[in-house]
Amino acid sequence: MRKIKEVHIRWVGILILSFIMTFLIDDDVHDRMSLLEEFFISVIFTAILWNGVFMIIKWMRRRFDAVNQTAKRLVLTFFYSALFLTIGSNMIGVSLGLCSFSSLQSPEFFFRHAHLNFISAFMIASIYEATYFFQKWRESVIQNEALKSQQIRTQYGVLQNQMSPHFLFNSLNTLTTLITEDQKTAIDFTQTLSEVYRYILQNKERELVRLDEEIEFCEGYIFLLKKRFPENFHVRIDVDAAKRQLYIAPLTIQMLIENAIKHNIVSKNQPLVVDIHIDETNRVTVSNNLQIKTSLEKSTKLGLDNIKKRYELLGQREISVSQGDEQFIVKVPLIELISEVEHLKSAV
Repeated sequence: MRKIKEVHIRWVGILILSFIMTFLIDDDVHDRMSLLEEFFISVIFTAILWNGVFMIIKWMRRRFDAVNQTAKRLVLTFFYSALFLTIGSNMIGVSLGLCSFSSLQSPEFFFRHAHLNFISAFMIASIYEATYFFQKWRESVIQNEALKSQQIRTQYGVLQNQMSPHFLFNSLNTLTTLITEDQKTAIDFTQTLSEVYRYILQNKERELVRLDEEIEFCEGYIFLLKKRFPENFHVRIDVDAAKRQLYIAPLTIQMLIENAIKHNIVSKNQPLVVDIHIDETNRVTVSNNLQIKTSLEKSTKLGLDNIKKRYELLGQREISVSQGDEQFIVKVPLIELISEVEHLKSAV
C-alpha cells in the first residue's frame, strides 16, 4: 500500500472545503459576485487558512510527540486551529472586501461565523489526525513484522554462529580432559555448561532481559572459557547494582566476548583481556586488547550485524563500534523505561 502524500490531502481538502464554503458566503456577497468568482475567492481564502492550520498541526506534533500526550495534542491543536481560523478569516475577509471592520465589532456577525470556523478547524484537524493515525498504525505493523522476522534469524544466528557447534565441541573436549584430571571441576563444568545452554534456550525468543541476568549468564560462559584458556583469557566486569536493573537484548554481551575470542590471538604470551563496564551515557562498554589473528575462518557476520539490527528494530540508540591501534570497543545502549520493557516483553 502506497503512503498517502500530504500534498494530495491538502489540495483535495482545499478544493472540497472551498466548494462547501462557496455556498456559505453571506447573501450580500452573493449579490455582488458570480458563482465562479465566489469559488475562486473561497479557494484563496481556504488555501491560506488550511496552510496555517497545517503549520499548527506540524508544530503540535513536534511539541507533543509522545503517545501519552496524544489527548493534550489534539485538544490544543483544535483550540489553536479554531483561534487562528477566527482571526485569520476576519483579516482575509476585510482584505478581500467580504466584510468591513465595523461588522467585525458586531457580536451577531462574530457568532454567525464562529461556528463555521470551529467546524472548519475540526474538519481539517480530523483529516490530518486520521491520516497520521493510519500511517503510524501501518508503520507499527511493518515494524512488528520486521522484528518477528529478525527474531527468527537471530535464533538461528545465535545457535549456529555465536554459540556455535565449535564452542560445544571445544567445551566437550575440555570436559573430557577435566574428567581424567579433576572430577570435581568436571562436575562444576558440566553443571555450568547445562545452565549456559538452558539460558540460551529460555531467552532466545525474548527481546529484552535484565542486565543482571545477562551478566550472571556471561559469568557462567566465562567460567567455561577460562577452563579452556586457564592463564590466557581474562575478563573484568565492573557494573554497579543499580545499573544491573536496566535491560539489554539477550546474549548481546556473550556475542561480543565470542567475537573477541574469534578474531584475536589467545595465548600465554599474548593473553586476551576483555573489560565490561557502563559508561556515563548508560551504555554497556565491552572492550578488548587488539591482537588480531593472521588467519580467520570465513565469517558469516551474524555477530555485530545481528546486534545492530536488533537494536535498530527495537527503536533504540545505535550501537557504537570503534577500533584503535590497541583496543576494539563496542558500546551497546541499555534500556531504562520499565513500562517500555514490559510492553516489549508482552509482544513475544
